[in-house]
Amino acid sequence: MYHTAFLDLPHLATASGSVQLPGSKSISNRVLLLAALSQGTTVVHDVLDSDDTRVMLQALQQIGCVVEPAAVVAGQPLRITGIDGFLPNNARGQLFLGNAGTAMRPLTAALAVLGGNFEMTGVPRMYERPIGDLVDALRQLGCKIDYLKDEGFPPLKIGQPDFSQLGSESIKVRGDVSSQFLTSLLMALPLLATEQDITIEVIGELISKPYIHITLQLLARFGIAVKNDNWQRFTIAAGSRYQSPGDIHVEADASSASYFIALGALTTGANGQNGINVLGVGKDSIQGDIRFVEAAQAMGAVVQSGPNWLHISRGTWPLKAIDMDCNHIPDAAMTLGAMALFADGTTTLRNIASWRVKETDRIAAMANELRKLGATVQEGADYIRITPPASRSDWTAASIHTYDDHRIAMCFSLAAFNPAGLPVRIQDPQCVGKTFPDYFEAFFSVTQPSEPAPVICIDGPTASGKGTIAAIVAERLGYHLLDSGSLYRITGLAASRAGIELTEANAQAIADLVSSKVITFLPDQQVLLDGDDISLDIRTEQAGMNASQVATFPAVRQALLQVQRNFCRLPGLVGDGRDMGTTIFPDAPLKVYLTASVQCRAERRYKQLISKGLSANMADLIADLEARDARDINRAASPLKPAQDALHWDNSDSTIDEAVQQVLTWWEQRQPFAPVA
Repeated sequence: MYHTAFLDLPHLATASGSVQLPGSKSISNRVLLLAALSQGTTVVHDVLDSDDTRVMLQALQQIGCVVEPAAVVAGQPLRITGIDGFLPNNARGQLFLGNAGTAMRPLTAALAVLGGNFEMTGVPRMYERPIGDLVDALRQLGCKIDYLKDEGFPPLKIGQPDFSQLGSESIKVRGDVSSQFLTSLLMALPLLATEQDITIEVIGELISKPYIHITLQLLARFGIAVKNDNWQRFTIAAGSRYQSPGDIHVEADASSASYFIALGALTTGANGQNGINVLGVGKDSIQGDIRFVEAAQAMGAVVQSGPNWLHISRGTWPLKAIDMDCNHIPDAAMTLGAMALFADGTTTLRNIASWRVKETDRIAAMANELRKLGATVQEGADYIRITPPASRSDWTAASIHTYDDHRIAMCFSLAAFNPAGLPVRIQDPQCVGKTFPDYFEAFFSVTQPSEPAPVICIDGPTASGKGTIAAIVAERLGYHLLDSGSLYRITGLAASRAGIELTEANAQAIADLVSSKVITFLPDQQVLLDGDDISLDIRTEQAGMNASQVATFPAVRQALLQVQRNFCRLPGLVGDGRDMGTTIFPDAPLKVYLTASVQCRAERRYKQLISKGLSANMADLIADLEARDARDINRAASPLKPAQDALHWDNSDSTIDEAVQQVLTWWEQRQPFAPVA
């Protein structure tokens, strides 16, 4: 997941390949809570690892559930031993639930029924998301819930309930604000239906029925039968009791599928490939958002599907504008708003009032950000109308504010396919962690830019600080990192480990070997070779000697030229070395040449060696640096020299932070976006 202030997406041209989706947030948090309320141990497979599920798991452990392991571990199921409908004695505490509506609302209902003494807290945006209708419904039963701040909104305080007046009358709840209110009641009230039926009556139109369908399906898996009377009355039978189903698998997230369904509809494939394969969800999904497929088809997508997969390719182009009631796909419908940018005519999305009370006011947010791109947008209380930019020249390079809303960030990544050839900036990209932490990695894995990914070259002599500065710049931008100076050390190490003698006769074998390896440079100076940490192994004296030897082989130098160029991939690259801007990436949009006096560089090297407990002599260090500079400048292949269009920075008297900021400033000056405050 990217933890940068912003992420720049260069203009993208094509897309093809396969994406494995993460587990559904809606299903994950429902299953986690139902397992927690049940008798027995439930083994839950494929739980989504995200911000929302993390806060749910933490809360469940606070109320007495045993969760093994304590957090989601890739490839491992969770074992949840439930509380069998009863809290431990003196259960109390403050539960922090972030901005997770799928945790706050159902947990509030369950704990209000179970009792205890809890404070339900979250981030500031959670305190703007209504919960009053759910609280009113629970108070009808005799639950004790107090507002700690504003009436009708979290944070909340939950106390011991009084069910002495519980009768046969139905519990009433509004259905036109959020389906999560009804879902919360449906999951909590089986805890009360021990001796009598309990009926929930929906007041007004029930929105987002597909999400209620998910809830009913999962309740049945945990032994709870609910009678559904035309989506207006729901009856939980007397004698209900949660029972673990033993094992349960979480479906992949159909809402997350929408971005890749749209991607397939927008783009053509590269290298003869065609379309996008979405793995983990298909036509048999219990999630209502699978019906996004129908909306995408209405706009022109060609979709094939199986029980656990989808294949999407471009059909009608431009896409067809639609006028659609989106009540049945409220979350996925946001993706239609991004697709509308590529439609012929005006698209209207109706019956989406629930957007107003989600992670942000999504109608207002979508309208604001679509206008930045050049679209004409009209918004109402429960609709949005989108007309795309009239021509290529009407598109603008936009810096998209994401409002701490994962779906805004993911939707607007699609704008990088604009016909004007413009990049798109996504602010706060880490907000996708709410449901799809690796979204941008998955997105980049199937997309191809119209031009090579952007590169920042940082060249300079030994000990000029280029490695440190390059690593920090790469981390700030979310770009890949290339430490070219380590490549010959890595090559020598790989050959030695493979038992290949470092001779000219074996040069081609060494070249083939290093070309087959996966080399990863991490910002903290960690180096991985096929996933193995070799950071210390390549810093030994022997590794340096081996590097000098293999560097003399033309076949190895030619192979490493291509290895280095292969590091250039989305979203971009920062490379440091001695010939990044002159030989490896001569067309890079920014080339920086760092210098520093020999005295300054020797002092830095001296401090570095002393800090590691190694002996050092300043005179020897100065002489060594002068000799290395002479060799680098005068060598026949790729001599050390600044590229003609390089920008120079003397690093003798500046701090690392100052040098990093200067490089970032030069880079920002080349971008078409307004500066980020």
